[in-house]
Amino acid sequence: MNPPEAASIALNLKEIDRLIHEPARFSVMALLYVVDSADFIFLKNQTSLTWGNLSAHLSKLEEAGYIEVEKSFKGKRPNTELRLTAAGRQAFRAYHARLQQLLDGLPE
Repeated sequence: MNPPEAASIALNLKEIDRLIHEPARFSVMALLYVVDSADFIFLKNQTSLTWGNLSAHLSKLEEAGYIEVEKSFKGKRPNTELRLTAAGRQAFRAYHARLQQLLDGLPE
């Protein structure tokens, strides 16, 4: 690989959404991308994250405006329902496109 190609790859890496790129948050975003909504327990089971770890990642995604959190009760039990916002859906699409572009540009 010549230096200009390496510089191009490095530039594309800098343009990747680091918030989504973190593996746990990527998992959450990918799961929420393919469903209308999911509850906290479903995401915990699918990602194998601890309660606290998942909660921290969800807070970061919510602060960024990527997910919407709705707290309610099912009977007497608390329920946290999560869904991607329009901005989150667009950010995930952009992340996917940028990552695909980066991978397609790698030499074989």
